[in-house]
Amino acid sequence: MAGHSKWANIQHRKGAQDAKRGKLFTKFIREISVAAKEGGSDVANNPRLRAAIDKALSGNMTRDVIERATKRGAGELEGVSYVEIVYEGYGPSGIAILLDCLTDNKNRTVAEVRNVFTKRGGNMGTDGSVAYLFNKRGIISYAAGTDEDAVMEVALESGAEDIVTNDDGSIDVFTLQQDYAAVKDALDEAKFESVSAEITMHPETTIALALNDAEKAMAMINAFEDLDDVQAVYSNADFSDEIMEQLAGGE
Repeated sequence: MAGHSKWANIQHRKGAQDAKRGKLFTKFIREISVAAKEGGSDVANNPRLRAAIDKALSGNMTRDVIERATKRGAGELEGVSYVEIVYEGYGPSGIAILLDCLTDNKNRTVAEVRNVFTKRGGNMGTDGSVAYLFNKRGIISYAAGTDEDAVMEVALESGAEDIVTNDDGSIDVFTLQQDYAAVKDALDEAKFESVSAEITMHPETTIALALNDAEKAMAMINAFEDLDDVQAVYSNADFSDEIMEQLAGGE
């Protein structure tokens, strides 16, 4: 299966925000803590925690910080207690927006989220209004030049759901949430080095945007990602390679 590298584009777009390491590390710590609280500190039996740790390691977080966050979440150390909230809504051209939030103050978080929707020309939706458009999937990405056939063989044998080769030559391996750890371990053991690996909400259908609406959608997504309580922003907007190049040229 082939396609333009939507996920690589998203990673490229997030590069500037990832430079804000303090904020990024805070989000890693929250996710690790909540994952450990939810499913325990054993990564072998907690795919969400495994994915959170993989993401933190790819962001250069040290293992001792990861270990402390895991222990706090599992109740072995004292720390702030976070709750999970999902907010939903619509952006430019009716694109679906799904927000994963971790917060210690629900009133603050909903006010900040509603403010972004309002200021950026969107609408906050009710529970379930767009969530049905997404499915939880693991995604493990490899840079252009990686042996496609070898990745495909290992990935499929270990339980991957799909392998996508993008127009830029990069490779995305998709898994069910429960199969993420097994597939990632098999690919790691085969010495394939991923550029990113996480469990994400994958849209089943996408909406292609013209440049003007793509600019508005990107501004909205960036505004959400700047909120401390927002862990992840998902949308079904289809940012093509051509659109991404035009957006990058306007920065």
